[in-house]
Amino acid sequence: MERQIGDLAHALDESEALAQRFVGKQPAVFLDYDGTLTPIRGRPQDAVISDKMRESVRRLAERVPVVVVSGRDRRVVQELMGLDNLIVAGSHGFDIWSPAGGSIQREEGASFKGLLREVEAKLRAELANIPGALLEPKKRSVAAHFRLVPQEQRPRVKEIVDAILSEHPEELKVTPGKMVFEIQPRLDWDKGKAVLYLLKALDLDRDDVVPVYLGDDITDEDAFRALAGRGIGIFVGSADDPETVGRTTAADYVLNTIGEAEEFLNRLAALDFAVEKPTPPGGGSEPNPKDWAWIPRQAALATPLPRPRRRAC
Repeated sequence: MERQIGDLAHALDESEALAQRFVGKQPAVFLDYDGTLTPIRGRPQDAVISDKMRESVRRLAERVPVVVVSGRDRRVVQELMGLDNLIVAGSHGFDIWSPAGGSIQREEGASFKGLLREVEAKLRAELANIPGALLEPKKRSVAAHFRLVPQEQRPRVKEIVDAILSEHPEELKVTPGKMVFEIQPRLDWDKGKAVLYLLKALDLDRDDVVPVYLGDDITDEDAFRALAGRGIGIFVGSADDPETVGRTTAADYVLNTIGEAEEFLNRLAALDFAVEKPTPPGGGSEPNPKDWAWIPRQAALATPLPRPRRRAC
């Protein structure tokens, strides 16, 4: 069920409800990059993760599986993150790397390589005279950014993208994002399907795993919908943001800022998943969910959880 962003419960205020979800289980955390781990910038290359956020992600990845799912190329995300204990899914999940299993690639989009390079060349020529327009070639797509384009010239960017799509209606599609048009192969693939694929490929599609997805963009909605009823979706952003006003979301909770997302990751890393409370009188071995709570990260002494294993796909 989709709701207005302003109607979502705040994830940092729902400690008990979230703690209950992890009784006897472990989270597998999926993170978008731009707008979730770092602010969106006018130029993609300027969106560099802070040292504090990087440390928060690193600490969490020492305890539970952490996957960064991005539309950016996988190698670019790895360079930006600067961590070797993460699972990274670039190109919306077409190109995956894990510390345990190395590289896993889906080949569906490989046959579009030549066409995408043609699109790149045409976009480069057409956008050359539009101030502020930026082109981002990727392994499985081409993105046209217009955040720095003057307001009156932004419709021209859309006209150019639409014209290219009209030439290849059966082969290409556009995925709109925050001030960006991403031209991709017309394949039945999105971040939601990527997350479900990753859960299976990384042997995380189990009853004792709770998927948690943090994201801010329209493309992240597919992941929220894919995990509905089985995981936790958290929208990162404010209902007052001009780029999200009026948007509905399939997420379960909200974090209003990237700083709050960092705090959430710190609390999740400090949550003592292994603690078992004494058996209550009358028997019963299950711990009481009300006894679980976020604990100060200085007190988190639990043994790190095992790394995910790569399973044949």
